[in-house]
Amino acid sequence: MTVLILTCPQDVTADLVVAELHERGVPLVRLDPADLPGGADLSAEYVHGDFHCYLSAQGRMVSSRALRSVWVRRPGEPAAHAPDTSAWLSAETAQALYGMLYSTTARWMNHPRQAAQARYKPWQLRVAHHSGFAVPPTLVTTFPRVAEEFTARYGRVVVKSLSGPPRTDPPVALPTTLVEPGTDFAGVAAGPTLFQQYVAKRADVRLTCVGGRLFAARKTSADGQVDGRYGDTGHSWEPVEVPDRIARPVREFMDLAGLAYAAFDFAEDAEGVWWFLECNQGGQFGFVELETGQPIAGAVASWLGAAPVGHG
Repeated sequence: MTVLILTCPQDVTADLVVAELHERGVPLVRLDPADLPGGADLSAEYVHGDFHCYLSAQGRMVSSRALRSVWVRRPGEPAAHAPDTSAWLSAETAQALYGMLYSTTARWMNHPRQAAQARYKPWQLRVAHHSGFAVPPTLVTTFPRVAEEFTARYGRVVVKSLSGPPRTDPPVALPTTLVEPGTDFAGVAAGPTLFQQYVAKRADVRLTCVGGRLFAARKTSADGQVDGRYGDTGHSWEPVEVPDRIARPVREFMDLAGLAYAAFDFAEDAEGVWWFLECNQGGQFGFVELETGQPIAGAVASWLGAAPVGHG
């Protein structure tokens, strides 16, 4: 039984898991959907009530019947590397590839349907609240007056992206930023904007959930730091125990979202409360593993390499 990893070539996080799978002798195929067609190939035939599907990539061929799991890590846009790529060719290739894979009995980390839903920040916040997390008051609006009133009500407020940084070359940094006093909110009318009450944090916490196994790491924040992704705090990530008051909501969130893998970001305040900031269903873990030694890649490899239901 084979593991299929859908990701781009420049993915160090996937490299860690590939090394683990190789060490365990688990067959795998690594495919970037951007290489279809040309750099990789596929074929599917529906005959006599059965579907026969084959994928070829990097000199390896795999049958859909032989797939034990699919890891959707960081795949490129289908057909992006084709000589005559187009929106139509991309759509056709996506239909073929994912239509084939959806027809298998393989386990998904994560299924694209659940993954797409989990990316929506407003949906995340609602599920986080119902799961039992502490969630800061949050506003998404295109009304300048509403944004102004929200800021006046909660005092210190940050503004952040709903969808993350735009895809540009070179990449653009888009840090979470404090709203300054006297801000003109007229620009809010140009596009949906997310505002959130500022959490004065003493540390950032990254919690990675892999098939129910929890790995938490903590990094002390610098004085006045707003976005833990930017700036040197002088501290490293260190392993930390997951309190039961967090473990229960994490597992509830994962069940409600239908996810096998997710990376949660929390802000720990002076009283030790872990405030939910976001859940990234495809978040990286390599930087945490390299600093803490937590066996996250091994946990992912174990999940991917486990036999599907119905197989011995």
